[in-house]
Amino acid sequence: MLERHEIEAFVTLTEELHFGRTAERLHMSTGRISQIIAKLERRVGVPLFDRTSRRVEPTAVGRRLYTDVRPAWDQINAAVDQAISTGRGLTGTLRAAFVGAAAGQLLAGVTELFRKRQPDCDVQLREAQIADAVPWLRSGEIDVALDTFPIEEPGITSGPVLVSEARMLAVPSKHPFARRESVSLEDLARTKLLQFPDPIPESLRNDHTPQITPAGRPIEPGPSASTLNEMLTLVGAGHGVFPVGAQTRRYYARPDVAYVLLDDAPPVRWGLLWRSNSATARVRAFAQAAHDLRRLTA
Repeated sequence: MLERHEIEAFVTLTEELHFGRTAERLHMSTGRISQIIAKLERRVGVPLFDRTSRRVEPTAVGRRLYTDVRPAWDQINAAVDQAISTGRGLTGTLRAAFVGAAAGQLLAGVTELFRKRQPDCDVQLREAQIADAVPWLRSGEIDVALDTFPIEEPGITSGPVLVSEARMLAVPSKHPFARRESVSLEDLARTKLLQFPDPIPESLRNDHTPQITPAGRPIEPGPSASTLNEMLTLVGAGHGVFPVGAQTRRYYARPDVAYVLLDDAPPVRWGLLWRSNSATARVRAFAQAAHDLRRLTA
């Protein structure tokens, strides 16, 4: 297997036909170029260049090797350039997903600010359901997602918290809880708690749908649903209750569902997620736009 610096020196010397010009082009010493070519010739087993005091010419084997190697070398350089452009550039398309109507509105605002700052980079928005965001990130279908925290998954990075809101409990409108101004986490032991679908990060499941109350009382699990609308439909039909963010009252008002404050529960937090190994310039710039938008509108 030839190493990159060997191919680069060989191709350049074949084109320049001069050790000095090759060294200058590759920012190396002439002696270093000579060493690389000599080592390459030892590995190949035959001379690749005829050298005289006046000129350098490739041998028949050298010309054939150049003809075979050059197209592949061009492809390698093009691939590396594309990778660099993707990692550092602010052109192309960033694919962003959101979970829920409020997240969609926030992401639309972030997109508007991002496009003003980076007019050469497009943004494609798409809605994700409860279980979609992390699998879509892992598969490369999307670059970033706006979702609820905590997401503690290998290879997935959580950005700063963008939104923090009161945690409410969605209950049937005729449930006794609906007549109260607030409920506590201990009250969850008195009803069924609807469940997230699979696959959901365990950290998110433990935060939103615990199995026991803070005092250790068991919480009876109810059926699961794949979307928030399905979840609220089950709530309205009396199959259980489900914790949501305060914004749900505004975006998902329903006559069969009431929203009651969980007064001792931590807030629901929202932020951006992305693959840890794909924090490109586009992703970083989008995350910065999200942070700046929330600071400006706070």
